[in-house]
Amino acid sequence: MKFFITDTFQESLTKLPGDLQKVTKTTAYDIQQNPSNPGLQMHRLAKAKDPNFWSTRVSQDCRIILHRTSDSIVLCYVDRHDPAYAWAERRKLMTHPKTGAAQIVVLKQEEQIIKVPVYVEEETPVPPKPPALEAVSEEELLGYGVPEENIAELKAADEDSILNLIEDLPGEAAEAVLQLAAGGRPELPDRAEDKDADPFEHPDAKRRFRVMENVEELEQALEYEWEKWVVFLHPAQRDLVEQSFNGPVRVSGTAGTGKTVVALHRTVHLARKDESTRILLTTFSDTLAALLKEKLRQLITTEPRLMERIEVISLDRLAEHLYPKLLKPVTLAPDSLIEQLLEDTASGLGEERLTKQFITAEWKEVVDAWQVNSWEEYRSVPRIGRKTRLPESRRADLWRIFQVVKDRLSSQGLTTQPAMYQNLAATISSSGRFPYDHAVVDEGQDVSVTQLRFLAALGGGRPDSLFFAGDLGQRIFQQPFSWLALGVDIRGRSRTLRVNYRTSHQIRSQADLLLDPEITDADGNREDRRGTVSVFNGKPPIVKRANSQVEEIKTVSDWLKSHTKGSVENHEIGVFVRSHRELDRARVAATNAGLEYLVLDEVVHPIEGKVCLGTMHTVKGLEFRAVAVMGCDYNVIPSPERIEDVADESDLVEVMNTERHLLYVACTRARDFLLITGVDPASEFLDDLEMR
Repeated sequence: MKFFITDTFQESLTKLPGDLQKVTKTTAYDIQQNPSNPGLQMHRLAKAKDPNFWSTRVSQDCRIILHRTSDSIVLCYVDRHDPAYAWAERRKLMTHPKTGAAQIVVLKQEEQIIKVPVYVEEETPVPPKPPALEAVSEEELLGYGVPEENIAELKAADEDSILNLIEDLPGEAAEAVLQLAAGGRPELPDRAEDKDADPFEHPDAKRRFRVMENVEELEQALEYEWEKWVVFLHPAQRDLVEQSFNGPVRVSGTAGTGKTVVALHRTVHLARKDESTRILLTTFSDTLAALLKEKLRQLITTEPRLMERIEVISLDRLAEHLYPKLLKPVTLAPDSLIEQLLEDTASGLGEERLTKQFITAEWKEVVDAWQVNSWEEYRSVPRIGRKTRLPESRRADLWRIFQVVKDRLSSQGLTTQPAMYQNLAATISSSGRFPYDHAVVDEGQDVSVTQLRFLAALGGGRPDSLFFAGDLGQRIFQQPFSWLALGVDIRGRSRTLRVNYRTSHQIRSQADLLLDPEITDADGNREDRRGTVSVFNGKPPIVKRANSQVEEIKTVSDWLKSHTKGSVENHEIGVFVRSHRELDRARVAATNAGLEYLVLDEVVHPIEGKVCLGTMHTVKGLEFRAVAVMGCDYNVIPSPERIEDVADESDLVEVMNTERHLLYVACTRARDFLLITGVDPASEFLDDLEMR
């Protein structure tokens, strides 16, 4: 007999108090081990439309709803006695007649609606909106997995009311309906050609039903709320995880579409596929690497030996670890020293016509980034992203400065981080010996030029050797550059995820106003952000402009109080600002709300009972039920310091883009509730967020 849990069971379990969660897990283990045990007090639900729904006692007032047949037991829901029974009485576990996928379908109740005449003052009638799915046939809706029960109601709904109906639909049907209502044309799901095919084996069914082979798997699935995101993969995600590629691949998608989930599952899939392989899971920062490692451990709790073949480490730590092994010990020159050398050298050579900012940017973005090591290279190097034209004579003047700085660093036994990556790449490429069989890179949009060159060397052009997950709309640390020029060709192997699981429709669609609907990288690969759908509804984000910091702090404080009195736990709330200078605003808002807080730093671990405060840069990879983004003043974001340092026309465009991306990242950490505040005159970005 197969034993399954569903996504609805996991979701309902996380809503129970801690003591009831523990008892529910124990009962679930007992059901798995011996479903015939009379101590479970299992009985069929008389009023349920599905004759296979049963109830099992958890406590005096808590019940597990399960679906039981001769072949399977499915844990479906858990709640207090009355809500649990009400849930079961409105649902059936069915096989869709067209797709063949197992679904839990919400049954429509027959209700008699009595219309009472209401007399109002005569107004100009507002013409009704047309049905959103007017051009979609019932047969087509069935083909997308929409249950027959829901079709009539969906066909009558307009673009506003349809959002209220999707919550009762199975996942694949909800996503298709949203895309159809937005004018898209989603791909039709697979249909079961074999009438005797197992409905639980359909790709859509695997998103919501997972078979538990043993008690260890069940324990893993019930232990972590985060597991709700990684156990049930969308078919498009599963395809990317399991597919073989003959070259580098990049998976993109807006915030919340599960790119990191795919990267983690891809890593585990590769480890399971071949016991002799060694796999690198990496990203650009130590903080994100620590988060990846924690989530990976949760994913393979029952297979701890897989960790022996997976190394989770940031790129910088990896390079520092490999360099002395493959070359020799290395000492990195501090940025402050390099900037001082550039300034002193320029002054000593009488080169005062170019600003300090321009010279430093030219070093960082061109000479050091691309590892230009001779006048001949610099004279002809394409200055990607740098629009200020430089005649050859001016380049010659600059190269005099750069050559002196390079010589001084060498004489002191110092090197730069880009040079470290460049040397590692050359060594690995020439040796033909690869430290890893596969490399999976999360947040790939923020890797640097030489980091990518190093990764290209690690891949060595082998099949399935490089897998990137990232979003150009969340690029906040790097200038755009050509991946193709560095030997990473993703053309034809670039995939986009379009289903958002983390952020409500209202928050996602408003945050998207900060970015262009289509973003193109330096190689012409396009990421079309249109057509992305969120699978659940929520409250519209609130944008508030205050007359003073005192007023803004009160607004945020009152908002915090309102949510901590509701169903949101303190650690599920985040308050974020542009930089450390604005953190005091967040501290005062939390204190005035009577809340303890934790300031996120390099080690990002929310603590139960404490609201999380932090800068926008520290929240990458995190998620919260409620987020307040405060301090969005005109002189805060975009950062005036970054604008003042601009030395090139393209730099200004890039600063504005990355500042927008930064605010987008902060806003999309929110799942259900979002507040954005600023003091007038507020940031120009608030104008974009209010374009509704």
